Amino acid sequence: MSMTKNIIDALKNQGIKADSAQLSLIEALSKIKTNKNFTNAIWRFTRDENLGIYIWGDVGRGKTLIVNEFVNQLQDTRVKSFHYIDFMSFVHDELNSSCGKKDPLKNVSNKIAYKCNIIFIDEFQVEDVADAMIVTDILERILNIGLKIIITSNAHPDNLYQDGLQRQKFIKSIQNCTKKLDIFNLNGDTDYRTKNIIELDSNKKNIYSEKDISKLITNNFISHTDQSSEILINERKFKCKFASKNLLWIDFMVFFKEATGSKDYKEISNKLDWIFISNFNKCDDDSIDIVRRFISFIDIVYTRKVKVKFFFNEIEIKELYKGTKLNILWSRCASRLIEMQSYDYFSKHKN
Repeated sequence: MSMTKNIIDALKNQGIKADSAQLSLIEALSKIKTNKNFTNAIWRFTRDENLGIYIWGDVGRGKTLIVNEFVNQLQDTRVKSFHYIDFMSFVHDELNSSCGKKDPLKNVSNKIAYKCNIIFIDEFQVEDVADAMIVTDILERILNIGLKIIITSNAHPDNLYQDGLQRQKFIKSIQNCTKKLDIFNLNGDTDYRTKNIIELDSNKKNIYSEKDISKLITNNFISHTDQSSEILINERKFKCKFASKNLLWIDFMVFFKEATGSKDYKEISNKLDWIFISNFNKCDDDSIDIVRRFISFIDIVYTRKVKVKFFFNEIEIKELYKGTKLNILWSRCASRLIEMQSYDYFSKHKN
C-alpha cells in the first residue's frame, strides 16, 4: 500500500475524512523519503532531493495530526518529533554541554544530524531574540548537511517573529532555510478542534464562585487535609488558591503576573494531573507579559496532556485578549482553550 493511502486510511479509522487541502498535504509529505541504512548524515545530501516541508495555516486544520500520522507510518526510530518549546530546551541543554568547545552550534547541529533521518518541529514560533538567532543557525546547518526537516506553524515564514529585535536578520536567515523546503499552506475554513466540542457543564454560562470551586474540589477530588496556599516550583514558592499532590488551583491575574516561564510550567505539568484557573480578566497589550506567559503555559500543558479546568465565568474566550501584538500566537491559544473544554480532550488526556 502507498504511504498516501496508509495515512488516509489511518485518519478514516479515527473518524476523519481528509478534505482536498489535507489530501494535497498528505501527498506532499509522502514524497519525503528517508534511508534507514544511512547512519552518517554527512553522506545523505543530494542536491536534487526534497529536503522537507514547511506547513503553515490556520489553527485546527490538522497540521500536527497529519504529520504525526506520517511519522507513525514511517516506523523509523531515527525520525524525531519535537514541539518547538521542547526542541529549544533540548538545544539549550546541548549548548550548555558544549560550553567551552569551539563552535558549540556546530557540535549541536552535527549531533542532531547524526542521530536523525528526519526531524519534525511542531508549532514553530519565535519570540526571543537569542532563540531567533540560534534556531535559524541550527536549521541552516542541519539542512546543509542534508537532514530532512518538517515544520508546522500558524504563520508563513515571512510573518514569523513579528516586531522582534533584529527581525530582518532573522527573516534573511529563515529564508535561507525555507528555500530548501517546500512551503505548503494548509488552507480551509474548518477548525477541526472547534467542530467536535462537547459542552461538559450543565451550567451553560460557566459561572462559579470561589465557594463553588472549593465545593467542587471537596466533593470530587480530594480531602482538604493536604491542601496548601503555596506551591513550590523549581525551588521558588508561588501563591495559589489550592495545591495538593495532584491538583493546583491558581488565580489567573495573580499567578501570571509573577515572573514565571516555560521551565516552571513544565515542572507543574510533570507534577500535577489537574489544574484549575479562575479570576480571568480581559487583557490588552498593556498586559502583554501576562498574556505571553499564559500562551506559553497553555502550549506546555496542552502538549503534555494535563487536564485544565477554566472558570471563565462571563468572559468569552474571544474577549480574553483584545490586543494586536500577539494575534498569531493568541489565535492558536484560543482554539486550544476551546478544545481543552471538550469531552474528547478530557477523556483522552491524563487521569
